[in-house]
Amino acid sequence: MLLFCLPLPLDNLFFNINFYLQNMEMAKTKLLIVTHEMSPFLELTKISEITRQLPQAMQDKGFEIRILMPRFGNINERRNRLHEVIRLSGMNIIIDDNDNPLIIKVASIPAARMQVYFLDNEDYFQRKYVFRDKEDKFYADNDERTIFFCKGALETVKKLGWAPDIVHCHGWMTALVPAYIKTSYKNDPTFKNSKVVYSIYENCFTEKLHADLHKKAVMNAMTLEDTKVFENADCNTLHIGAITYSDAVVLANENIDSNVLKFVKDSNKPTLAYNLTVDFENFYALYEEISDEELVSIA
Repeated sequence: MLLFCLPLPLDNLFFNINFYLQNMEMAKTKLLIVTHEMSPFLELTKISEITRQLPQAMQDKGFEIRILMPRFGNINERRNRLHEVIRLSGMNIIIDDNDNPLIIKVASIPAARMQVYFLDNEDYFQRKYVFRDKEDKFYADNDERTIFFCKGALETVKKLGWAPDIVHCHGWMTALVPAYIKTSYKNDPTFKNSKVVYSIYENCFTEKLHADLHKKAVMNAMTLEDTKVFENADCNTLHIGAITYSDAVVLANENIDSNVLKFVKDSNKPTLAYNLTVDFENFYALYEEISDEELVSIA
């Protein structure tokens, strides 16, 4: 029997080459860092050091990075060269039936070739202090500021049209992000394949957020049952709520509350103990462990 090999049409050949190249680009791991502080913009605790060094190390390993944080009022816009991103601004974040305008600003870290997106709102963030006033009183609306930031971060990423493979949340102010991704955004093309990592730090607060936090936090396709874990509204509760909805946990300090540690252990989720390695190899290994390499990112 004779077999005839027909030449592949050039247009099909070019299509296959382009498809291959696009898939190669899409295969690049996309890492989203969500944090309330980062050096050199805002340096309150060790979180600012980790969130500066970690994305740099992962970018050096070939990751594609996006970083989001609040634009607190003590972040100097002129010195840090922040400017508004008009195409991303203009959204409203609804909290307790109130519309809150979201302004997006961006700044670059030239030495790192990284951009940081800042979420701004006149009522929530344009203050001289971060979480406490000049008399060291915990702001009464820190619950709404947290909700605004977490909702706003995810809506900003959607508007960027950028689907992260891994979302790494740092600290208590990001605690609602895992819950939102696994409930309200679970079928959204931007986040449906995202794996969530939550880093627990000891630097927290001793007060409680507003008693209605868990009610105010409910958004589209969610019920009060989804946010019930946040009901007590203290720091440990935020950590436990975030762990509940995360795929992996990082113990980012040596002195974490024993109840939180027990909850982490009982969860049986991949956990990275506090121990920074050269070039953050342990973080890289954790990301690889929780990622399904066969899943193709949706751009």
